[in-house]
Amino acid sequence: MCKGLAALPATCLKSAKDMKHRIGFLLQKPDLNPDQRAANSKEKTPPVKRITPLEVRTWKESLESLLSNDDGLRAFVTFLKSEFSEENIEFWMACQEYKKTTSGENLATKAIKIYEQYVVAESANEVNLDSATREETRQNLENPSLSSFDEAQRKIFLLMEKDSYKRFLKSKLFLDMLPRPVSSMPCGMEKRGRRNTSEFGQALPQCA
Repeated sequence: MCKGLAALPATCLKSAKDMKHRIGFLLQKPDLNPDQRAANSKEKTPPVKRITPLEVRTWKESLESLLSNDDGLRAFVTFLKSEFSEENIEFWMACQEYKKTTSGENLATKAIKIYEQYVVAESANEVNLDSATREETRQNLENPSLSSFDEAQRKIFLLMEKDSYKRFLKSKLFLDMLPRPVSSMPCGMEKRGRRNTSEFGQALPQCA
């Protein structure tokens, strides 16, 4: 064995350095390859977006106000999926996306896809359109334009406005996102109140 640093021969010093190098190497965290780094990055929880009570209240103004708000649209889609009746809003969203198309070639392809998926009678996600509107839409596709689905989309919007939108406003999902009335909250003299987080990541005050 080697005793004392001053008395160490060169061979002992070399062995000590080699051992230190091996230990340091073993203690190092393995370098992740790009795929592993990407996977770890996806696992990180995204920041929670809080929805204000004022924002939720605007959803009661009209269906247009609800659908023009990203969080409102997501809430409405979630509600319709819970009722297994999401084909109308999906068609409406497909039409909105269709209007953003800039390529003429893509326009025709997208138009046929939307028509076959939602408009054709007995299609996979058939929406509730009258026969005249179906025929008008079919004729529009002979020369597709950004307005090919305008009438069909308008009819579906009116249908949702009269039916599913009213049910949404009465649903537990929506009501739970509204601030509760002060009279229903046994908060006493505490004005700060506790905070409640909805399933959409909204922190709502329970007391005024």
